[in-house]
Amino acid sequence: MDIQKSDQNVPDVSPDEPLPAETAEGQLAAVSAERDQLAGEKADLQDRLLRARAEFENFRRRAERERSEYLQFAAGDFVLQILPVLDDFERALKTETADREYAKGVELIYQRLSETLKKLGLEPIEAVGKRFDPTEHQAVQRVETE
Repeated sequence: MDIQKSDQNVPDVSPDEPLPAETAEGQLAAVSAERDQLAGEKADLQDRLLRARAEFENFRRRAERERSEYLQFAAGDFVLQILPVLDDFERALKTETADREYAKGVELIYQRLSETLKKLGLEPIEAVGKRFDPTEHQAVQRVETE
């Protein structure tokens, strides 16, 4: 008795080998899984990049603010040190002298120093005889009044 194959469309494949359709589906699933993994890694890298950019921008702003504050306080320290010199020049200008050239030289130095301080933002204000204003004046002492 001979047994013949009834289905002639079935390929001759051993049971250990996957069928071509299963191989394609398996490869497609593997490629899809790899694509999903790469998309997740890409999203993670983009998130890390955005965070790094934000951190750098915050660092840049903070460094600029600290630099500005440093320069402001450095200028303030300079002004505090130079104000007594300016006061000395004012007293020297009030002193009578016989040498007009000397007096003129002291006056020129005083004017230059005053202009330099104005460029730094320091200008004299009228305070004598005026009511104390904490936005313009600095309290040196405290005196109780009515």
